[in-house]
Amino acid sequence: MKKYPISTYFYFIIPSLIGVLLFMTPVLTDAGWKVPIAILANLLAGIVSPVISYFTVSMFAISAIGSVIAKFIPRKNTKEPSILDSLFYVNWFWTIVRLIGLVFASMVVFNFGPAAIINENTGGLLMDPNDGLVTFLFTIFLFAGLLLPFLTNFGLLEFFGTMMVKIMRPLFKSPGRSSVDALTSWVGDGTIGVLMTSKQYEMGNYTKKESAIIATSFSVVSITFCIVVLETVHLEHYFIPYYLTVVLCGIVLAIIMPRIYPLANKEDTYIDGTPVDLSREQLPKGYNSVTHGLENALTVAHANRDPRQFLKDGFRNVLDLWIGVAPIVMAFGTTALMLAEFTSIFTVLGMPFEPILKVLGLPEAAEAAQTMVVGFADMFLPSILGAGIEAETTRFVIAVVSVSQLIYMSEVGGLILGTKIPLKFFDLVVLFLLRTIISLPIAALVAHILF
Repeated sequence: MKKYPISTYFYFIIPSLIGVLLFMTPVLTDAGWKVPIAILANLLAGIVSPVISYFTVSMFAISAIGSVIAKFIPRKNTKEPSILDSLFYVNWFWTIVRLIGLVFASMVVFNFGPAAIINENTGGLLMDPNDGLVTFLFTIFLFAGLLLPFLTNFGLLEFFGTMMVKIMRPLFKSPGRSSVDALTSWVGDGTIGVLMTSKQYEMGNYTKKESAIIATSFSVVSITFCIVVLETVHLEHYFIPYYLTVVLCGIVLAIIMPRIYPLANKEDTYIDGTPVDLSREQLPKGYNSVTHGLENALTVAHANRDPRQFLKDGFRNVLDLWIGVAPIVMAFGTTALMLAEFTSIFTVLGMPFEPILKVLGLPEAAEAAQTMVVGFADMFLPSILGAGIEAETTRFVIAVVSVSQLIYMSEVGGLILGTKIPLKFFDLVVLFLLRTIISLPIAALVAHILF
C-alpha cells in the first residue's frame, strides 16, 4: 500500500464524516426525521420566503435568455468547457423548455395568464414561497451543491465503493460507489440522490447505463415523506410493515429494472464515449477490499487538498442546478400537474388497472385505478385521491405503490430530465409503468396478509 502523510488521512476522514453527518444522518425535528442538509434548507427557506419567488424568476430569466443568446455566439473549441459553456450551451429543445419554465414561473409570481397555470394546485403549488417544490429546490440546491464535495471529493465514494462492489455489481448492475448514492436517497432525499448521480456521471465515474439505473432505482423519497403518505391515507399505525414493504419493493425493483428495457438497452459507455472499464473494480494482488478501498480514498483525498477547488466545485454545482435544472422542473412539473388537475387523462390511463386490481382482490378497484397512474404527475396525488377509499387493504396498496413508483414529474422525474443523465421522457413513462406493475402484486400480497 502506498505511503501517505498523516494529514492525508485527516483529509479523507474529517470531510467524509462531515458529509455523512450532513447528508446521511437523520435528526428528529418537529416536522419528523430530517437530514441536516434538509434542515438547513428549510431554515433558509423560512428566512427568504418573502423574496424567493422573485429570485427564482430572475434565475429562470438568466437561464432562458442566456441560452437564447448562446445560440448566436460561436462556442470556443476548448478541451475544458468553461462554466458559462456548461450552463448556457444547450440544444434548442432545452432552450425552449427553459423559456417555458420562465413563462410559467412569471405567470404565477406576477399573477397573470391562464388559470390552469397559476392555479394553487399546478404552477402555484410548485412556486409557493413557503413550501413549493421549485422554491424549496433553490435552498436545498444551495446547500447540497455547496456541500456535496464533502461526499464526493475526499474519498468516501472510493472507500465504500471498493468494498460494496461485490454486492452492488451482481445484484443491481451498478458500481460499488452507488451504495452511497442509494443510502443518501433512502435516508435523506431522492433529489439529492439524483444530484449525486448526475455529478458522478459527468465526472466519468458512472456509465450512461449505470447513471440511468442509479437515478431511477435508488433516488427514492425520504422516510419522512413515507410517514406523511401513511398519515394521509390514515394508516400511520402500520408504519413498520408499510416501510418494510416499501423496502422490499425497492430491492425487488432495483434487481429487475436494470435487466429489462429500457435500462438494459442504455449504452455502457462513459460520458466521453469510452466503454465501461470493470478493471477499476478489480483488486490488485496483495490487497483486500478494505486496503484497496483505503488506498483509493487516500489518493483522491491527497489530490483534493486545495480548499479553493472545493469552493469552485461547490459554486459550480449550485449554478448548474439553479440555471440548468430548476427551470426544467418548473416546465415539466406544471404541465404534468395541469393534466392531472384539469383533464381526465389520468382517469382514462388508469382504467386498464381496474381489472388488475380486481384480480388482486382489492376492494373499490374502480376508485383506486386512477391512483395507479396519477403519481406520474406528483408523488402526493395518489394518497390524496385514495384517502377517501374505505377499504384499508386498498389504501395500503396505494400508499406502497405511490412511493415505489419513484418517477414523479413534479420532482425526481423533472429533475432527471434537467440533468445530463441519458434518460428521455418516454423512458421515464415506461419506467414508471413497469415499476407500478411490478410493485403492485407485492404490495397486494402484503396487504392481504395484514388485513
